[in-house]
Amino acid sequence: MNTSRSRGRTPRTLRVAALAVLLTTGAFTPSASADSARTETPVGTSGGVTETVVRVKAPLPASFGARPAACDWLSYLRYRSSSGPASSADADRVLVAQPGILEGAGAFDSVARNTVTRAAEQGRHIEFWALDRRSNCLEDRTGIASGDQHTAVDYYYRGKQVDGRAFAGFVGNDQLGWMAKLGIEQTVRDEYTLLAAELPDQGVRKDKVLCGGHSLGGVITGYFAAADFDGDPATTADAGHSQCAGYFALDTTVSTSLGDLSGSIPDDTNLPDVGLGYGVVQAGLDSGLLPRSLSAPVLLNPETMTLLAIAGVGALQNPGGEADLPSYLPANTNIEATNRFLFSKDTATFLAGSPAVKDFRLTNEAILGSLMDDQSVPLAFLQSSVGFFDGGPITDKNFPVANGSSSQPGLFGTEYKAIPAEPHGPLYTWRNYDRVGDPDDPGYRSSDGTPFTAAGKEVTDIQELARSMAGQPLDFTEQYFPTKLVTDLELATSPQVKRLVVHPDGLTANPTLTVLAGDGLLAGRVPADLHPVVADGYQHLDVLTAAPVQNNGLPEPVSTALTEFARAPR
Repeated sequence: MNTSRSRGRTPRTLRVAALAVLLTTGAFTPSASADSARTETPVGTSGGVTETVVRVKAPLPASFGARPAACDWLSYLRYRSSSGPASSADADRVLVAQPGILEGAGAFDSVARNTVTRAAEQGRHIEFWALDRRSNCLEDRTGIASGDQHTAVDYYYRGKQVDGRAFAGFVGNDQLGWMAKLGIEQTVRDEYTLLAAELPDQGVRKDKVLCGGHSLGGVITGYFAAADFDGDPATTADAGHSQCAGYFALDTTVSTSLGDLSGSIPDDTNLPDVGLGYGVVQAGLDSGLLPRSLSAPVLLNPETMTLLAIAGVGALQNPGGEADLPSYLPANTNIEATNRFLFSKDTATFLAGSPAVKDFRLTNEAILGSLMDDQSVPLAFLQSSVGFFDGGPITDKNFPVANGSSSQPGLFGTEYKAIPAEPHGPLYTWRNYDRVGDPDDPGYRSSDGTPFTAAGKEVTDIQELARSMAGQPLDFTEQYFPTKLVTDLELATSPQVKRLVVHPDGLTANPTLTVLAGDGLLAGRVPADLHPVVADGYQHLDVLTAAPVQNNGLPEPVSTALTEFARAPR
């Protein structure tokens, strides 16, 4: 292996240590320090980057109704240079990132580490704050934090306790009444509340904070920039744009319109028909007739999002070991439908349910790769470029759409999909991103002769991805995404939403950095006047997950661009 291309990989001993920290600190519940309005808990230090999880008490208005006590807190992952100042106010810059749809703070792990490290190499001490949406308070990470895949499955599915705690079950719509009001207005106010609490001096915020986000986080940043937080438009010290020295957009744009980002919202989710109008939609959310959390019967629901993290646990725990997760999981309709959707080579296989994923021999890394790689998973907004299958014959995956189809919907991406070809055959392994194109690479091709991938198209280290998914106290994926947040943005022209845009000039009041994934959701669809930085070969998630050193031997371009943007005078 070319060691110069893999030097950013976290050693296994450090990954295990990080999981041990998660175990000893439990679920990081605010109640452990109930007398404090703020908690900060160490996660670990690695490669000169110190990570903590910060929680700030910020009760919702009484009008939201009953909710768990944990939901009156805001949370974020704080990354800073270990050699830098302990106080955020003393940092050279603070990057504050809003997550995208169905995304949690843990998704920013790699880009945050890469950016902090790159800046420190240049003598600059910056911080990266990966925000969690308030609704992530409902997630229970106890099983994942155990660091053991069987323990995690037993905790979530077999009623077994971990450290005396039992899983209370996935939260149903009838328990989410308070989320009916959790839309764009509360989301941007949460960001303002957090910034004001953590950096009380507005002058410091205006001088040092860079506000941005990934995917839907760019639109949220747009609303934040245009918002007013004291109810008096004539005073601007409280305006959103006055809290930021600049904006950054990661495979998105800073705007107040979903626009081209509509492709990042899955068509098979149970979104209500926004043609009904704002009032009718809100009444449906309030009554519970409409789902208060975005979900779908396949892949996109709390149970299957948890399964992604469980797969990450296996890849960390025993990367090259033969996986037993498909057979160890209980049989239920949700898991069966998801497995068929993800692991069927064609429609006939999907309908028959055979061969199934449990009929193939796969390593734990190969399981995670099949769930997240752009040559495998058929949902573009969940794709990253982490390498390719190895160890046995491969065939085309022509479900749910055929490879090479000119009418292939944007939702599924444009990359050719592949799947192992021999059930009950060889042990399929995973060729990591930095081994694609090596002399021993079989160079798998589609039936029409098209190479499935190439070194220049692979950018994310599968072990770093596993760490982000399973080694963080805050989720990579989001189990309970507020439906109201999307319906608000879809209804942007309604009077109730338009009134939130108090300072429209706030969108252009500060410099903006736009970084695009070359093969992502917005490829070729962003106006040239934004002068975007394009990361060639990247998919939508790669702008967050890419390894610090790429296959061309160069530093990762997203964190490089963020570091340069953070250095520029304002």
